[in-house]
Amino acid sequence: MHIYAIGDIHGHLGLLQVAHDLIADDMAKHGAGPVIHVGDLVDRGPDSRGVVDYLMQGQARGQDWTVLKGNHDRMFARFLHDPFEPEPGLRADLGWLHPKLGGPSTLASYGVEKAADRPVARVHAEALDAVPQAHLDYLNGLPVLHRLGETAFVHAGIRPGVALDQQTETDLIWIREPFLSEPASFGPLIVHGHTAIDHATQYGNRLNLDSGAAYGGPLSAVVIEGREAALLTPTGRKKLTRAPA
Repeated sequence: MHIYAIGDIHGHLGLLQVAHDLIADDMAKHGAGPVIHVGDLVDRGPDSRGVVDYLMQGQARGQDWTVLKGNHDRMFARFLHDPFEPEPGLRADLGWLHPKLGGPSTLASYGVEKAADRPVARVHAEALDAVPQAHLDYLNGLPVLHRLGETAFVHAGIRPGVALDQQTETDLIWIREPFLSEPASFGPLIVHGHTAIDHATQYGNRLNLDSGAAYGGPLSAVVIEGREAALLTPTGRKKLTRAPA
C-alpha cells in the first residue's frame, strides 16, 4: 500500500495543481492511492479561495482525498464566527488580520481588500458577505487527525506521552515543542507540516512536509510506503533518507 501526502498549501493553487500532477504521474506507474493534505489551505498565498474550491470540488467528484485542518484554517473560520474571539495557540498580541499571519491575503482572494488597514468590524461584515457559507462549513468540518496503515497524519504534531485519541485539537494544529525535539517513537509515523523547513524531511519518528510554500519555497508531495517516504519530482521518486540526529 502506498499513500500520497501534500504539505502546507497556503493559498498557492498553482503549486497545489503541480503537486497533484506529480501524484497522477506516480499513480500511472505504481497504481492509485489515497492523498492526504496536512492542512493550512489558506493565508499568505495569492489564491486561498481557489485552493478551497479546488479541494472541495475534487472531493465532491469522489477523489480519494483527505484534507486536514491547519491552524490557519481554524483562524480563518474563527474570524468569520467572531473576529474578537482569542485563538488558543496564538500570541495575544497578534490577530488573524496581522500581515505576518496572512489573513488579509485570504480575504483579498474573496474580494475583501485592504483588510489590515480598516476597522475590524467593517472587514468582518464584508467577509461574511463575501465568503460562501459552503466554504465556512467546509473549513469547520475538516478533521484534525487521520490514521492510515503505519502512519498518523496531523497538521502540526502531537503531544508526547498522550494517546492519539486523547490529543487536543489545539495541540494537533499548533504544537511545536516538545513534539519537534522528541527522539522516541510515537508508535505510528507522524506525518505533519506547520513548521517550515527547507525541504521535506524524514526524522524516523516523524515526517515534516512543510517546505515553506508560504515563504516562496516549494510545495512538497511525497509517497509513503510503510515508514519509508520519497519526494515526488518531475524526474520521479527521490527517497527521503533519515535526517541525522
